[in-house]
Amino acid sequence: MTVRSLLLATALFMAGTTAALAQSREDVAAPVLRANVNVSGDVVRIGDIVDNAGTAAQIAIYRAPDLGTTGSLATAQVLATLRAHQVIGVDTRNLKAISVTRLARTLESKDIELQVARALERRSGLGDAANLSLTFDRDVQTLQLDASNGGNMQPVAARYEPRSGRFDVSFEIANDASSAPTRLRFTGTAVETVEAAVLARGVERNEVLKSSDVLIERRPKAEVGNDATGRDGAVGMQARRQLRAGQALRVADLAKPDLVTRDQNVTLIYESSGLYLTIRGKALDGGTEGDVVSVLNLQSKRTVSGIVVGRGQVSVAISTPRLPAAADASTTTGAAESAAPVSVATNDTAPGPRKAE
Repeated sequence: MTVRSLLLATALFMAGTTAALAQSREDVAAPVLRANVNVSGDVVRIGDIVDNAGTAAQIAIYRAPDLGTTGSLATAQVLATLRAHQVIGVDTRNLKAISVTRLARTLESKDIELQVARALERRSGLGDAANLSLTFDRDVQTLQLDASNGGNMQPVAARYEPRSGRFDVSFEIANDASSAPTRLRFTGTAVETVEAAVLARGVERNEVLKSSDVLIERRPKAEVGNDATGRDGAVGMQARRQLRAGQALRVADLAKPDLVTRDQNVTLIYESSGLYLTIRGKALDGGTEGDVVSVLNLQSKRTVSGIVVGRGQVSVAISTPRLPAAADASTTTGAAESAAPVSVATNDTAPGPRKAE
């Protein structure tokens, strides 16, 4: 081969090589800066903030923000860092800054408390989780966990001491990124509570409770006992003794209100088949509905026993023995005249009334 032929071949080779390099450069996309970046780890890599970063994508260049927070990087600062790692020609898209957000899993404090209550539910005599009042040794704050912690809060240990009320509960949360789960531990005291009617003010003995006197609060079950009364069971009832404001009411503290009080003027009701008589009387006892009390008949001056049937009303049962037919009409008429009732209601077809005591 002559020198001239060699030179020509060299020239053709160089031209082809130059064209190939130019074509290769056109095929490779230029790196482009991202405006918003989300990272799940504790470092920011070149590939997180730049598209088409090539082999430099896995190089860590910044520490990530705190879990669940967002930071900002000035574009000029980012370009200087990229150049230090031989990443040049970056298309900034006229961005002045980029934001970087650290992804996280948020555990709300109320959800943590609920999980602890569920772990203690029905343990060592405790009741339902909804009725447990928890006091933690340290205030439970909303937690930010690494985004890889995707598992549920699984209780792995739960201890409760009934005498002291102390609890110690541990959880594990599975981690997708590693074999070691995240562990959480909470300690404090647990008290079972019940809804109870509580007095809004102090009341005196025999005072009848009004709606405004009663509030509903959750109180420790040990304080109230098993006979706590609700609002419906308290309003309209009468205090058996003096009660203080803020006191949780028990069934034993209340009674049906007295419909008849001692020395009260009452209406005596004599009623039998076809007969209804009312006479004035004076109560010698107090009582509520259904109680048997003694009443002085103000007309006959005799004491009778009757059942309280309403406010200021006492019903007296009378018997109607069988009488000879000839004497029935006269005896009945005489009894009605001597009774001199306040009001009389009779049935024409029924036998006449007998004398009321």
